[in-house]
Parts: sequence; structure tokens; C-alpha cells
Amino acid sequence: MNPSSRRELATAVAGAAAAGALALITGGQEWVEVTTPRRAPLPPVVEVLSGADAAPLVPATGLVLLAAAVALLAVRSAGRVVVGLLMAVAGGLLAWSGLRASTGGLGTGATGVTTDVTVVGPVLAVVAGVLGAATGALVVLRGRRWPGMGRRYERGPAAPAPAADRPEATDEDRAQSAWKALDRGEDPTA
Repeated sequence: MNPSSRRELATAVAGAAAAGALALITGGQEWVEVTTPRRAPLPPVVEVLSGADAAPLVPATGLVLLAAAVALLAVRSAGRVVVGLLMAVAGGLLAWSGLRASTGGLGTGATGVTTDVTVVGPVLAVVAGVLGAATGALVVLRGRRWPGMGRRYERGPAAPAPAADRPEATDEDRAQSAWKALDRGEDPTA
């Protein structure tokens, strides 16, 4: 196998895992503080939303990217292209969610309600999305040439052991096989 192909595969797996992990981490961070005023003497209601609450696609796409990192190792050629396309779409959705949040797309639209969006969470989501989309594009363009798991991991017909390799049957083995034959409805004496 070509060493550069293995490096590219390792880079793609690491990129997908990093993008997915970053999306999950940023999805758990505080993104938005929503302040709703109330009549005096009541204090305003302040609600803090995490990235998962403000943009539910962030943790969902993070899980997709982590699963894709594992799938890259398990599938070959055309399967890798499908995984790469899925990664590119997930990365694009993740970046869109971050951009939407950072440009004020999380506002409630209600009068008097103020939303204060933190910068770090949405920006990290955009970074994770770009990384996921770029890794997906790499997989689509180059993934067919990368090595796959060996055929030894695929299930094939079991070959009986040669007679010389089989241990000699003991009295206990013969008794158990007779009981098993009776359980199947066969006559062990025939």
C-alpha cells in the first residue's frame, strides 16, 4: 500500500473525529442569553441557552461526523464516497448553524426581549463545520484509492478442521453428542 494513501486516510479519520468532537463540545457551551422584561416590581427573566438548545443541528452533526470517522475505516471505494458526501453535508449544516447564530439568526423577534449571543460557540461551530466539509471533500476526491480493512475481517464459510488436527473424542464428548441427537429428535443408536 502507498504510504501517502495511509496518511490521507489517517488525516481524514482525524479530521472527522476532531470536527465531530469540537461540535459536541461547543454544543454544550453557553451560546445565548435571552432577557425578557416584566412589569415592575418583577425582575426580568434571564434564560441561558446552550449550543444544543439554540442550534440543535450542532450536536447532531457532531455525532454524524464522529460516526463517519469510524465508517471511513470500515468501508471501501464507493462506500467511502457516500460517507464523504454525508460528511460534507454535515459540515455544511454545522457551519450554517454557527453562521446563523453569529449573525443574529437566533433572535426571538418579540418586543422588549434582548438576546446576547456569545461569539466563541458559534465561531467554533463554523470552524468545526468547515473542517468537516473539507474532510468530506477530501474523502470524496481521494477516498477510493485508500486502503480498506483486509478480507480477513469478512465472514466466510467455516471450513471443517482437518481430521489430524481434531482431538480424539472422549466418552464425555460422545455422551453429549448422543443427548444432542435426542434433543433434535434423532436416534443416536442408529
